[in-house]
Amino acid sequence: MTKLFISDLHLNPARPELTALACHFLQQQADTVSDVFILGDIFNTWLGDDLVPDEFADFIETLRSLTQAGVKLYLMVGNRDFMLGKRFADSVNATLIQDGYQLELAGQPALLLHGDSLCIDDVGYQRYRRVVNNRFLQWCFLKLPARFRQKISDKIKQQSQQKKQYKSSQIMDVNQAEVEKIMLENNVKLLIHGHTHRPAIHQVSLTNNSDAYRIVLGDWEDKVSYLLVDDQQLTLHDHRLNHQQQSLRFF
Repeated sequence: MTKLFISDLHLNPARPELTALACHFLQQQADTVSDVFILGDIFNTWLGDDLVPDEFADFIETLRSLTQAGVKLYLMVGNRDFMLGKRFADSVNATLIQDGYQLELAGQPALLLHGDSLCIDDVGYQRYRRVVNNRFLQWCFLKLPARFRQKISDKIKQQSQQKKQYKSSQIMDVNQAEVEKIMLENNVKLLIHGHTHRPAIHQVSLTNNSDAYRIVLGDWEDKVSYLLVDDQQLTLHDHRLNHQQQSLRFF
């Protein structure tokens, strides 16, 4: 059974061509994969499940078509669409999974994250992350009128862009010690995440001397980026990789 993993589509009403690309790609998967996992930042902004932009109608229908065809769909929120909830997941017959979801891939224990929790060197971002993931604050946000939610979202994105100008790329990447710590704590050999927009398969050296790997899903700009996992191997497809793909045979 082949499983598909994608992340960081960053769908935006202002970019219909990206939504069309996502729809076309997913429609092609209906007969070839058993499970689809989208690990956060599906949407570039999400103001609440009660405010779904009309521009996403085709994408939502594509997700419904996948699940109606028997494909199991799993959705995880990211740092951009953290207000996406169970109401939306139910509307497309998907399962909403939490950061740190565990599963087995070809007999190997694996852990799924969006990835931003691993970037602990960015202290300011981690402080922001704790605030926006506060359940009470999220409840309050959803009680606001749409125009106020949009203003808050726009302000957050503006401040984020300004702060990024003064941060090194290293600070915004994952902390290797944190990666090893999380993998050991969860007793996994595979860690799959997005967020950093740096697609690659990294070998991880754990203190228990076991073979372990961190797979980073790429973001979507004008081309697809995806990971396929079957009983034999794991293959990351991305135009930024050598030969546009990187494979790992299961150990």
